[in-house]
Order: sequence, then C-alpha cells, then structure tokens
Amino acid sequence: MLAPSATAASAGRDNGAAEAVGTQIAAARAARTGIDWKDCPADWGFEKPIQCGWVKVPLDYSKPFGKTIELAVDRIASTGTKEERQGALVYNPGGPGGSGMRFPRRVTTKAPLWVNTSKAYDFVGFDPRGVGHSAPISCIDPQEFVKAPKADPVPDSEADKSAQRKLAAEYADGCQERSGEMLPFMTTPNTARDLDVIRAALGEQKLNYLGVSYGTYLGGVYATLFPTHVRRMIVDSVVDPDQDNIWYEANLGQDVAFQMRWNDWQDWVAKNDSVFHIGDTRAKVEAKWLELRAKAKANPLGGVVGPAELLGFFQSAPYYDSSWVPVAQTWSAYLAGDEKALIDAIAPDMSDTKGNATAENGNAVYTAVECADAKWPTSWAKWNRDNTKLHQKYPFLTWSNAWMNLPCATWKSKQSNPIAVGAKHGLPPVLIVQSERDAATPYEGGVSLHRKLAGSRLITEQNAGSHGVTSLVNPCINTRVDTYLLTGKVDAKDVKCGPHATPVAPAPAAAKSLAQAPGSDLPALEDLPAVR
Repeated sequence: MLAPSATAASAGRDNGAAEAVGTQIAAARAARTGIDWKDCPADWGFEKPIQCGWVKVPLDYSKPFGKTIELAVDRIASTGTKEERQGALVYNPGGPGGSGMRFPRRVTTKAPLWVNTSKAYDFVGFDPRGVGHSAPISCIDPQEFVKAPKADPVPDSEADKSAQRKLAAEYADGCQERSGEMLPFMTTPNTARDLDVIRAALGEQKLNYLGVSYGTYLGGVYATLFPTHVRRMIVDSVVDPDQDNIWYEANLGQDVAFQMRWNDWQDWVAKNDSVFHIGDTRAKVEAKWLELRAKAKANPLGGVVGPAELLGFFQSAPYYDSSWVPVAQTWSAYLAGDEKALIDAIAPDMSDTKGNATAENGNAVYTAVECADAKWPTSWAKWNRDNTKLHQKYPFLTWSNAWMNLPCATWKSKQSNPIAVGAKHGLPPVLIVQSERDAATPYEGGVSLHRKLAGSRLITEQNAGSHGVTSLVNPCINTRVDTYLLTGKVDAKDVKCGPHATPVAPAPAAAKSLAQAPGSDLPALEDLPAVR
C-alpha cells in the first residue's frame, strides 16, 4: 500500500489515515440514518416493487464533516423466505461511469440465472459518485458530445493528429470548467469508500458484492481497503490491478485484445457466409470492413455515419457475443442494399436529450476516474510512438482508444498513484471469473488479481471471450456462482470450464436486419456490463 503524500491525503485520493477515519465516521453516520426507501421517481424507469433512496457521503473523506454528496441507490427485496435471506447483494457494472441501478430488474424481469440467488439476497444497485443521479459530472454539452460525424480516429497525417490533440485538450479543459470541484475526488478508492458507507446504510455488517469489468477493480480496491468487511465477492471480467497497468498500459493492452476478438468475430462471419454474404474468409471480411470505412469516410452514410461512428457500432461484436448476430445481420442488410438499417442503428438521436445526457455523463466519469486514479504520460512523443507501433499490428481500436484517453495527458486536476491492490489477511475467498479471449479486460487481469488476493479462486472460461461471463448460460460457471453466493463454498482449486455456446447464425431465409429484429434478439441491458 502506498504511503500517501500530504497533498494526496488532503485530496482524498490515497488510503491515508485521515480517509480511513473519515470513512468510519461516514459509515457510522449512515448506519444510524439508514435509507428512506420509497417508490422510485417515475422518470427513473424502475417499476414497483423496486424502491429507491439516497445515501449521503463526504465529497472528501479526509473531511467527513465537510461538503457531502448524495448517492442514488435502489433495491428489490429477496424473493425467498425470511429464513433464506442472507442480506443485500450490491452490484457495479463497470465503466467507470456505468450505473448499477438496473440490477434489481434482474428480479422483476425474472432473469433465469439469478432466480436462486434472488431468493437469498436483496438486489441493490447504485449510481457511483458523479454518475446519473449521484452528483453527476459533465465535460461538454451533451448534444455536442453525440453530434456526428466525428473525425476518423485513424490519422492520415500529422495535421490529423494535431486536430485530435486539440480536441482532447479542449475536453480536459471542459471537465475542469464544468465539474472542477468534483474532479480531485473522482477516484476508485473514494468510490470504494462510498461502497462501504452504502454497506453500513443498508444495515449490513459485511458486504456481498458483484463487480463486472471496471467493477472488478473497484472490488479489488475495496478488498484492499476493507478486507474484513467482505462476506462474499464475485469479480467478473477482470481489470489487471497492477499499479503499473493503471490506466495507460491497460488501454494499450485492450488494443491487442480487441484485435484478437475482432478476428474471432470475423472468422465466425466467414464461417457463416451462406447467411451473411460478407466474405468466406477473415481476409475477405476485413477487406469489406475497410471498404465500408473508406466509403463512410469519403461520404458519411446518411450524412452522419463516418468511420468513428461505424467503430462505435461494430466494436460491440468483440465486446459481447450477444452482438455477433445483430451486427452481422445489419452489415449484411447494408451490403444487400438496405442502408437505412445500418444508419438507424448507429446515427445519434438528437431528440433523445435524456439519453444523450446519459452518454455524455458516462464518458465524463470514465475520463475523470481514469485520469484521477493515476499519473499519465504527458509526453505526446510517447503517446505517438506507442500507438503508431501498436496500430501496425492491431489497427481495429488503437487510435480510437488513444484519443479517448488523451485528455488525461493534459488533465488539470491532480492525479494520484494507484493503490497497491492485495490482501493476505482477513479476506474470505473471492470468486474470480474470467474468459480467455476477453477484449476489454484481457485474461491476464484475472490471473493478476488472483495472485494478489490470498485464498481467491479463479474460474477460467476457455476458448471464449464475451465480456461479462456471469450472465451467460454456462452451467459449469452458473452452478459455481450460485453455490458460492448461497453457501460461501469454492472449489478446492481453480477451475477451467468449457465455453458457453457460440452464437448461432439464423438460417438464410430467417436472416433479418437489426432494425427488424425483435428486442428478444438483443442482449438485455440488465445483464450487460458497462462499456467504455
């Protein structure tokens, strides 16, 4: 664990003594106050019997009697008997910047994989600090944020790079101007402290937690700061918490893994060429992709869909297996002459001001947390050298990822040193679930966290790569998740499971575009981890 400097301690960014005491004070206060549960506001979109409430936390944990912010929380009561109930299960979907408030809908929608655990646990979601209803931050006007088309992320010249650098610096300045008071405190350690205050407000002596994607890093930091407060913890699709990996190197690692999973999807599309008619080899599918990018760059589709917008849509395929069919169908329909389906699936809806505000807020929090959690390279020469080299072998995401994170190079608020994640004493077994070919959180992340958390168990899903494993049907994994949450038991040693079922392409006669597909063809939002 890092020894905090006086400056870092005063900004609430490291595990200083002042922050530890501040968390104890805030948690004790929350335990006395509890949560005043009520029906959720109608415009939040959560049906009864889901209830909503608020938990008050310090903005700066080194000043627990100073300024406070309110965090939105929601819950649905356990469905079993009083004797079956084991407490509350708190969820974070990742991001950073994702809202966990849809988690209780796994009960109201009767999600099959969660029927057993919902008998034992109240399902609790929350908006982390800065997200959604919890003192939301912003970096740019939301309508400007979603406006399209944006510049092609792959630069053709030094002038293109200069333009992107200017946009990144302006975005960093916008974060400071619009949300400067919050920025020093938008860190993972502070969100972990918030999680402990929520635990206390729920009346729980110990935390039951499910974290996916970035939520695994939040879980790892919580386990480091509060090992004796953990009862059960599942982390799924794991960020490598090594201090040297947070966050610059983590994003470079994503570029390599996304290319691998993009190739996997292209192989699948080629295998199903009788359905999609895109190409019968990976090389042919890639050629069609480059052809589509070039066409959209020369003349944006519908005036709004250029290469950047295409990437935003197509990258869902390497993220989630549940997107393999609908993305391929929409592309196939485009090649068959239905350009409208592709445009409708991608183009921003400028009339959806609420949705656009949510998108902008999510990106603002993503940027704020990653920029505040760690010190980033400030040398453009380093960014340019690293990303130019990576792009040569891994072109799918590299430059897009670079521009998304570049605001951290000119960040105006103070940046921290990442916490040394790890726990050897007082922590119960943590269950780690990781697929081998995950694009967003490469496999090594699960192995790394496993090494750092004594007594943890690693379940590896072999020959699979969908991001967010615990909501996929795979009995080898599902039964172990249920057993762990219901009994606390883990296997005597690590487990390797086979893959979940590969998506099945529809028969040629049944193939339809995404625009025509019923909602059941698409992944449920309740079950998807938050994405970048």
